[in-house]
Amino acid sequence: MLRKNRPEFAIGEEPTPKIRGHYIELYLDVERPYPPMLSRPPYPESLEARKKIEKHINELLEMDFIRKIGHNEIVEITTPVLITWNGGKSRLCGDFRTLNNYTKSERYPIPRILHALDNLVKAKYITKMD
Repeated sequence: MLRKNRPEFAIGEEPTPKIRGHYIELYLDVERPYPPMLSRPPYPESLEARKKIEKHINELLEMDFIRKIGHNEIVEITTPVLITWNGGKSRLCGDFRTLNNYTKSERYPIPRILHALDNLVKAKYITKMD
């Protein structure tokens, strides 16, 4: 099964391939104009860090993980954060802690673990995704 689906997984330093057809919809409890804490400017970064951020963004654009916005679209909820390790490797993340406060909660809670395990009784393969 893993060999058959190998293109769907990242191997070593390769970038993660795009999972097609997976979209997330967020619904906010507030309307525009957003509260000042929600529409904040990006964190200040050094010139070197900004170049790394630009590199990460270009990679994400090439892989179709993100898309460029049109000149008439407004994106006010963006806070990119560059995480850099001692070895010089870096990863682009987003700080969405403030956004979480304004996101509508799901009506249905996360299922109880015992109910989820009951559904796996006859499973042939069990995997874990982060």
